[in-house]
Amino acid sequence: MLVTMPNQRQLVAFIAFALTAAVLLRLLFTSSGLGSVWHKEPEKPPPHPTYKPKPTFTPPPVKDNFPLLATSTPPPVPKWNAPAKDLYKEYNLRIAPPLLIGFTRTWPILLQCVVSYITAGWPPEQIYVVENTGVQQANARGQLTLQNQFYLNHTTLKTLGVNIVQTPTLLSFAQLQNFYLSLTYANNWPYYFWSHQDVLALSYEDGHKLTPKATEPGFKSLYKLALEALKATVKGDPHWGIRFFAYDHLALVNPKAYEDVGGWDTLIPYYITDCDMHSRLRMRNWTMEDAKAGIITDVATALDDLRALYRVDGVEPVFTDPNPPPPKEPEPKRGWFGKRGVMDPETEEALAGLLSRRGDVRSNGPPEDQLNQWRKLLQVSDSMYHYKHGERGRNTWQLGQQGGKGEPFYYPTAGLAEGIDVMTETGREVFRRKWGHRDCDLITGRGLGFEDQWLVMKDWED
Repeated sequence: MLVTMPNQRQLVAFIAFALTAAVLLRLLFTSSGLGSVWHKEPEKPPPHPTYKPKPTFTPPPVKDNFPLLATSTPPPVPKWNAPAKDLYKEYNLRIAPPLLIGFTRTWPILLQCVVSYITAGWPPEQIYVVENTGVQQANARGQLTLQNQFYLNHTTLKTLGVNIVQTPTLLSFAQLQNFYLSLTYANNWPYYFWSHQDVLALSYEDGHKLTPKATEPGFKSLYKLALEALKATVKGDPHWGIRFFAYDHLALVNPKAYEDVGGWDTLIPYYITDCDMHSRLRMRNWTMEDAKAGIITDVATALDDLRALYRVDGVEPVFTDPNPPPPKEPEPKRGWFGKRGVMDPETEEALAGLLSRRGDVRSNGPPEDQLNQWRKLLQVSDSMYHYKHGERGRNTWQLGQQGGKGEPFYYPTAGLAEGIDVMTETGREVFRRKWGHRDCDLITGRGLGFEDQWLVMKDWED
């Protein structure tokens, strides 16, 4: 039998029929659900995060350490420290020297710092608290609570008479230093002091080679000695860069020096950025020397009642850690009579002299009464220093305030701390690559010069 092949027209019709049938079958299976039954994939569980373990211990709430200011004006500054009006003019200074104190977190520590400078004689109108919180107008509007790490009480600071300057956003340490420099342009400041917020400042009230005792004629407060140091620096050194009072716990700055070296390197945001900046200043022959004006102690805790700094009768200087370790057994508050440890070098001379001359600091009798409170404060500041530099680490004070959730610009305390740690390590790596050297001795250890940055090979093996 002879089989005939389909012609082209028949072949096209067959293909069209087959395609139509396939489409109809597809629609049939889809609408009836049979296809989904035959080809159903196993359902995957929805994604979910794995959370870190929750802390087993939360620090107790932070307390207001100067509640008096909520209802009244502050007590008077101790009369022997109280500054005369326009005292700076007696030192032939062009302007009243501003004192800048940067703040990011931990209000009780800042408030103690400000009050300690005021009670050591610094005029409050010459103090500028630089709010570097990143919360925009939330503090100015009173929208944050005391347990929020960024809390800053504008009303309290204004009651004290100090100025408040706000940064436009949260700045790193290096950026904040450059912000200080920008303020000198805006205000025509030829010099300025700046201080860390985590310090406690005292005058040499028990005497020092720079001043008699507060009970004797000719006594000079911390502020007076700062003015003397400023006058001597400006008059005697045309190429001065920085004067350190207890390293940079308190520092006097020449803006021209900062400008000459290009300011602080903001790519090195935190630790070791001072090594970079100070090395560049030395490379450009700007002088950096130590000076004395008072006792500036690095602390991590605040006095329970800041009226002690005003020497209010009946108020003893004691402190409580705002971020204590998980409790093991009850411990008493640490006061001026408490356990002492390694001294802050800045207080060593004063404290050693105090003990050698007076023995028991609780001795009574005028005119020693006013000095006894100062001696207690001195010993408390030393205890605070030792407590900060103990086994728990010097920056645990930054973790004391754990609240504020739901408030404007809230940021978790632990997250901020960890984020800064990451940025800090990144900055260290930038420093290493910039100079080809890992340590701070850029000049003495490597012989580097100002023009060598970002040009040299590393000098270590991985």
